[in-house]
Amino acid sequence: MLYRLFKVIALSVAVSACQSLPPFMGGTGPEPVNAPHEPTTQSEVVVGTDTESDYSEPTVAEVVVPEPDADLWARIQRQLSLPTDHPRVVEARQRYLREQRYMAIVTERASPYLYYIVEQVEARGMPIEIALLPMVESAFNPFALSGDNAAGLWQIMPRTGTQLGLAQNWWYDGRLDLRDSTDAALDYLEEMQQSLDGDWLLALAAYNSGKGRVLRARKKNDRKGKGTDYWSIDLPRETEHYIPRLLAIASILARPDHYGVALAEVPNAPYFEAVSTGGQIELARAAKLADLSHLELLKLNPGHLRWATAPEQAGELLVPSDKAPRLVAGIAELPADQRVTWQHYRIRSGDNLIGIARRFDTQVDTLRAVNNIRGSFIRAGETLLIPNSTEYTASLALAGVRKSRKMGYQVRRGDSLYRIAGRFKVSVNDIVQWNSLDPTAYLQPGQKLTIYPRGG
Repeated sequence: MLYRLFKVIALSVAVSACQSLPPFMGGTGPEPVNAPHEPTTQSEVVVGTDTESDYSEPTVAEVVVPEPDADLWARIQRQLSLPTDHPRVVEARQRYLREQRYMAIVTERASPYLYYIVEQVEARGMPIEIALLPMVESAFNPFALSGDNAAGLWQIMPRTGTQLGLAQNWWYDGRLDLRDSTDAALDYLEEMQQSLDGDWLLALAAYNSGKGRVLRARKKNDRKGKGTDYWSIDLPRETEHYIPRLLAIASILARPDHYGVALAEVPNAPYFEAVSTGGQIELARAAKLADLSHLELLKLNPGHLRWATAPEQAGELLVPSDKAPRLVAGIAELPADQRVTWQHYRIRSGDNLIGIARRFDTQVDTLRAVNNIRGSFIRAGETLLIPNSTEYTASLALAGVRKSRKMGYQVRRGDSLYRIAGRFKVSVNDIVQWNSLDPTAYLQPGQKLTIYPRGG
């Protein structure tokens, strides 16, 4: 590692010879077990002294400032602090190492998101291992949806998302949004840590199984005179494996060469930028303006559930940093008639939603959602809001229908929207639109879906 030396005026002659590393379990402790012996992110100060006098006067000091890491893994490695020598961690590590390709796959998936998460974790002074938590939660699959309706990189439950202030509606799910979900997850973890004696392992256990369960387990052990730390309390089997998995991944990342593990290259630089949409815009149009495929755009913006950004909302889209100038310029030059606009249609006697949807090249579910209609009943004389688009179809899914052959698919055990989408080279959004699915609902074996494979 290269260092730059330059002079500064020392503010004190009494400088500690060593700085403590990030606090473990809420307090200052000894050097972590697996932390590489390299300078910390704080400057190392060597104070010069006046040899001709024992008079303690501020003098010139040399500050050693490390060059920024070119690789994000090196940045993470320098900050790893939680212990990884527990037998349960060793066992979890051995399981990961038997899956030779796992780390390569999951670290490649992490590439678009990890720099942002690391920045947020560091800004809060949290253990850097928390930035790796999506590896355990979702394997960095931005579209991940569990059988319990947990969603996104951080696998946030609907009720928890509501408690944390995440929007969840027909257009948008903040649990899937990278920035919103990361802020919410870190807020939740900080809250757990502060209420559990400053213990990060207990906070992580509470994130997985609930604070109440952790408190009850600690109280039970306390009554029996047993330890109340994470390793001592009785928790559900999943939670007992949860933290060892995280620490096992951290230990592998600390020494990948030692374990013969290949990591995908992740630059220590922002991957994406946020671009203001200036109003509602179709995702397909935004992708075209940014010179991206719509799937590439969705990977950075999985919180957008429909064919366009949410109406009546000042929105932003995340795009790779090298594509941002192109999108900014494209949006600035976008004519008003090429944005998503809305028509007002007065319902006539004999109208029904299917007929109106066909007339305006939209979908019944769209009409229901934007007009807050339950079922199919509409009343003559009332007015419907109808999305209008001049160039693109009313949804990305319908665009695919016009280019592809239709086929049926029966859900198999172990299937997910993400897996099915990958199999047929379509997007999760497509499948949701084609089948009028709730994207947070769990697919059932035997459930029949309609698919329009690309290039069919």
